[in-house]
Amino acid sequence: MNLKAETLSKIDEVITHYPVKRSATLPLLHLIQEDIGHLPPETSEWVAAKLELEPINVLEVITFYPMFRQKPIGRRHIKVCRTLSCALVGGYKTCATFEAEFKTHLGEVSPDGEVTVDFVECLASCGTAPVVLIDDELHEKVDAAKAKQLSDQIKAEAKKR
Repeated sequence: MNLKAETLSKIDEVITHYPVKRSATLPLLHLIQEDIGHLPPETSEWVAAKLELEPINVLEVITFYPMFRQKPIGRRHIKVCRTLSCALVGGYKTCATFEAEFKTHLGEVSPDGEVTVDFVECLASCGTAPVVLIDDELHEKVDAAKAKQLSDQIKAEAKKR
């Protein structure tokens, strides 16, 4: 596994916080994903060896939690809430607008490599639905028009790079 020295150091340090090594599975997966951007196929075996587990025990965790990505995503990650409050006020149309703007489909990287659009469970802002999380920034009341505006902003920022 090709991890930064800093990440490897953090991993070794995190393991010491748990009396049972297995308990460090989630923190290790988060550290790896922060470093690489996703969890490549060899992650299960690498973490299992580090924590003295069977690879299937780690793979079960990776596949259970939706925050873990098993394939690369775009430079920007657009997460559209799909729960009832957001769906009732246009969340699906918001999502479709992002897909159309970036010529991509859910979970895929846009052709320019700029974004991945995902539908996610509750973003905990039902009163301001529909909500969208772009990277770590929450956007509220994102109708199709605001989704278009946010898309234009992302495209403009990408051109500046």
